[in-house]
Amino acid sequence: MDQYLVFGNPIAQSKSPLIHSMFAQQTGQELQYGRMLAVKEDFIEHLERFFSEPQAQGCNVTAPFKELAAQWVNELSPSAKLAGAINTIKRMRDGQFLGDTTDGPGLVQDMLRLGVTLTNKRILLLGAGGAARGVLSPLLLQQPTLLMVANRSVAKAQLLASLIDNDALQSCEFETLTKITQPFDLIINSTSASLIGELPKVANSVVASAGCVYDMSYADKPTVFMSHASQLGVMNVHDGLGMLVGQAAESFYLWRGIKPQVEPVIQALRTQL
Repeated sequence: MDQYLVFGNPIAQSKSPLIHSMFAQQTGQELQYGRMLAVKEDFIEHLERFFSEPQAQGCNVTAPFKELAAQWVNELSPSAKLAGAINTIKRMRDGQFLGDTTDGPGLVQDMLRLGVTLTNKRILLLGAGGAARGVLSPLLLQQPTLLMVANRSVAKAQLLASLIDNDALQSCEFETLTKITQPFDLIINSTSASLIGELPKVANSVVASAGCVYDMSYADKPTVFMSHASQLGVMNVHDGLGMLVGQAAESFYLWRGIKPQVEPVIQALRTQL
């Protein structure tokens, strides 16, 4: 039976095995999907040991191994080259290994599922770390009027914005967002602030004027950023659970050539949070 894994640290909380088992059942695919705890010093050793088995067809990679995995594969997809990190590895027919990042397509897929229009819209992306870098290209493919990358450090935001030559892509620091008079249609929080119960240092007026807020984090209740936006009067607020399932669906499609339905899996996970 074809074997798949997710590598990470920590990894016990990963929902990937459950998600992919639901995908396999839904699509009639026979496979096994497990999880593997590693540390940076032995990650490559574990990766090579896994793929030494002929049944091993692919794996997912989560923090903190995404950059290491990108250096290990033989080939990177265009989006993975831009991101400098991968979350998916596929064994190719010639024995080579392809690295890809499915976070961006997973985010866009979830936005469209939620009825959030991206084309010709003004989008504010909070944060300039790996999560933001991984979604830049797919967001720009939706042809927004503006994709503003804002970060506490303007230099980091500028670096991110310089990766793609696109007139819609701009950068600034959090503090200068108040100087932008036209409101944003969508604010995406890619920072890790919600994971520790904090808010990105963005003025209330910027958030309050947004048409929609999306937090890449998720929990059993609205994240602190979602609650903050709701209190400021934003009507449309969403968490990143759908993105989690969406990126997994993209990985599944890369491996199996079948696109699973995400809605029933999202609903099932929501009841278990």
